Amino acid sequence: MTVVFVASSKALAEWGAEVGLTKHLYKVGVTEGDAEAAVAALNEREHAGVNDWRLLKQQEGDGFEEIDERKVWDRVARREKRVDPLYYPKIQGAEGIFKVKITNVENHWVVKHALESSEVLGKKMKPVDIATYLIHNALK
Repeated sequence: MTVVFVASSKALAEWGAEVGLTKHLYKVGVTEGDAEAAVAALNEREHAGVNDWRLLKQQEGDGFEEIDERKVWDRVARREKRVDPLYYPKIQGAEGIFKVKITNVENHWVVKHALESSEVLGKKMKPVDIATYLIHNALK
């Protein structure tokens, strides 16, 4: 079973904030099988030079043909900026890391909830909300 997952790293977020990129950096990935094992593999090989990755959200690709990781990254890149792994030596060629604009996540959430109900209240976006937004863009 193909699974799309989103992971985050506190050390990578701190580095992104230091260099002026953003603290909202997330890894989007695709794996066959368990997403927890994929995140553990990211930690073992120190993906992007850090080993504190944690799984935020995962979704199985039921009803989809085989999902290619490059296609998933291209879909997410339509909405969010992909971090160039060759430009930043710190991330050591790690692909699939995205710089997320919180206003895009908030706008997505407001429109989604406005269509579902009549009352829309402001909400502070949490990492799980951002992961849901990224997976939605990856699978649509």
